[in-house]
Amino acid sequence: MTLADQPLSARPGTATASRPAAVLWDMDGTLVDTEPYWIATETALAAEHGGTWTHEQGLAMVGKPITHTAAKLRGLGVPGTDEEVAAELVRRVTEHIRTDGPPWRPGAREILTALVEAGVPCALVTMSYRSMAEAVLETLPEGTFSAVVTGDEVTHSKPHPEPYLRAAEMLGVDIRECVAVEDSVPGVASALASGAATIAVPLMVEIAPQPALSMLRTLEGLTLAELATVASGEPLLR
Repeated sequence: MTLADQPLSARPGTATASRPAAVLWDMDGTLVDTEPYWIATETALAAEHGGTWTHEQGLAMVGKPITHTAAKLRGLGVPGTDEEVAAELVRRVTEHIRTDGPPWRPGAREILTALVEAGVPCALVTMSYRSMAEAVLETLPEGTFSAVVTGDEVTHSKPHPEPYLRAAEMLGVDIRECVAVEDSVPGVASALASGAATIAVPLMVEIAPQPALSMLRTLEGLTLAELATVASGEPLLR
């Protein structure tokens, strides 16, 4: 039997009434609460070179390209190019993850497992670099994510739609039949601009309600049926 001969409910990457075509996940702040790792690393790097980095400055960087953070740190005296400072940030945060483990957000691993079991493809769409993404992926069963898009592999970072559009292309699915899950303002803007049905699960920064935006306080209890509802165009609020 060819893919075209299979009923819709059996085809991977096809949206139905019971599931989205794919779920596209942000990483930092959405699946894993690594933002405290980032802020601690930024603070330490600034202090090593005589600068002061506040918690509020760290929050302002949530969801933005790492090179943007690097440029701010260079302004405080951290030596190197934006790319070099960004690479050092990534190295330190990755080391922290490998040492202490990724701090998973409640419900994250459970819904990922449910999606794998249901045959719904997932993509990781993060502005962190490949090395850091791999440190998180190593703690999951092989095959949890069918595609990975990282910040060092795109031309345009979030809030541009490129990362999500690339993820859908890699999965071979229609972005309009996908659900994207985000925790930051730039991430939500990127996902919405791509055409994906979008769920915001705020963590460290507030996200303003929008008519087409689903809003959850937590991933705990999130079901495949709810994701299918969001994919159909009906916002979820809880």
